[in-house]
Amino acid sequence: MNEAIRTREIRLISETGEQLGIMSPKEGLQIAMDKGLDLVEVSPAAKPPVCRIMDYGKYMFELSKKERESRKKQKIVNVKEVKFRVGIEEHDFQTKARNAAKFIQNGDKVKVTIMFRGREITHSELGKAICLKLAKQLEDIANVEKPPKVEGKNMTMILVPKAD
Repeated sequence: MNEAIRTREIRLISETGEQLGIMSPKEGLQIAMDKGLDLVEVSPAAKPPVCRIMDYGKYMFELSKKERESRKKQKIVNVKEVKFRVGIEEHDFQTKARNAAKFIQNGDKVKVTIMFRGREITHSELGKAICLKLAKQLEDIANVEKPPKVEGKNMTMILVPKAD
């Protein structure tokens, strides 16, 4: 920007977007100063480098304003966890399934964890059956992002809300 531009010649673009031609950075800086604006290097890789006459403070303000707007539009997705055991009874399963459905309807991801103790891990198909039963029960509101997979003594599956 301004005096920090250290090349022999630059391609100058006015504040309205029209090309003013190739000249030395001093001439470009003089034109910018006459208009009360800054000389900003926008494309240093080009031959010769491209510089533009603009109000740099206003440009940075507009950039930060756009960034704030885009941050406002982002939706933060939380990951909620629902834990099951292999020998879970039907009523307990239904209670946890209702909680998972509530989380999904709020727009959160749900991590389903089946915990195995001792030799239960040898019957991982029972854990997979619980995961698939839950996925089947919630299929109208959720998709399976990550299918059931054994990781150590736990089996995990991730459910995400269906896109409308």
